[in-house]
Amino acid sequence: MKVIFLKDVKGKGKKGEVKNVADGYAQNFLIKQGFAVEASQANISTLSAQKKKEEKLAAEELAEAKKLKETMDKITLEFSTKAGEGGRLFGSITSKQIAEELQKAHNIKIDKRKIELPDAIRALGYTNVPVKLHTEVTSTLKVHVKEAN
Repeated sequence: MKVIFLKDVKGKGKKGEVKNVADGYAQNFLIKQGFAVEASQANISTLSAQKKKEEKLAAEELAEAKKLKETMDKITLEFSTKAGEGGRLFGSITSKQIAEELQKAHNIKIDKRKIELPDAIRALGYTNVPVKLHTEVTSTLKVHVKEAN
């Protein structure tokens, strides 16, 4: 029996796949548990419409991420903090602080986990911080840390 998988089933198929499985397995397990539906013509056309919709959404997300990248590449965030000799900071500037400042100053909400800062900033000066906006789009945010008076 041909079925369309609604969820990933380990060893059998992934969501959206159309596969041929044993009749009993399909009727008694996959369809009963809601993991799959029978691959009728109506269900196949629904699946193709759903795939087109998902592709359109993915394309819109990518375009939005590219637009945000252009905006973020022009931004320079400034932080004032106390520093010791040699430009070493007392404390550090973390990705959480960068995300909060971006939200406060420019009204751009970015999850701190998308800010790819390998280690917190612990020195004065300019630092380029990569920000992953999408799987294909990465922006570079300039962070300027200056000494507070």
